[in-house]
Amino acid sequence: MHIAVAGNIGSGKSTLTRMLARHYGWEARFEAVDHNPYLEDYYRDIHRWSFNLEVYFLKERFRDLIEIEKSEHTIVQDRSIFEGVYVFMQNNKAMGNLSDRDYETYMELFEQMMSVVHYPDLMIYLRASVPHLVGNIQKRGREYEQTMKLEYLENLNRRYDEFIYKMYKGKVMVIEKDELDYQNNPKDFARIVDRIDSTLFGLFPE
Repeated sequence: MHIAVAGNIGSGKSTLTRMLARHYGWEARFEAVDHNPYLEDYYRDIHRWSFNLEVYFLKERFRDLIEIEKSEHTIVQDRSIFEGVYVFMQNNKAMGNLSDRDYETYMELFEQMMSVVHYPDLMIYLRASVPHLVGNIQKRGREYEQTMKLEYLENLNRRYDEFIYKMYKGKVMVIEKDELDYQNNPKDFARIVDRIDSTLFGLFPE
C-alpha cells in the first residue's frame, strides 16, 4: 500500500510522515531536499535554475515510485510526484521561469513515466494558511528558505487547492492543518489516525 502526504512548504509533511510510520509500522520515504544539488542555486536565481531543479525532483520522485511499486511493505511518502508536477512545475511555468520548450520536454517525460506507475492508495493533503506556513518555515530555520516571498507561498497554496479539488483523480483526505498540532497534542494526532483508519480500513465512521 502507498500513502502520500501532500502539502505546501512548511505544512508539516515530514513530521506527519514520521509519526504515521511510527504509529502504523509503515516504511517512511522522504524527498531528498537537503541533498538536491540545485536547491540553493534555485532560490538565488529561480529563473535560471527552475528547469534543472524540476527535472532533478522528477527523476528522484519517479525512482521512488518504481521502488514503492516493488515494495512488499506499506510506504508513507513525504510529497508525491503529482504535486511536484501539477503544483511546483506549473507554478514555475506561470511565473515565467521556464520556456515553452523546457515545459513541453518536462511534461512529455512525465507522461511517459505515468504509463508505468499508479496513484497512491491515499493522499493526505495538509492544507495550511500562509501565516501558518511562514511560522513553521521560520522555526526550522533552513537558510535557503528564509528568502522566499509571501507571494510564492500564496501562489503555491492556490495551485495546491486547484490540484487537489479539480485535477487529482486519486483518493484524498484533506486535513486543515491550522487547526491541529499533531506533533505536540496526542488528541490531534488521534483524530488523524481515526480518519485514516476509517478511510483505509473502515473501522470508524467519518
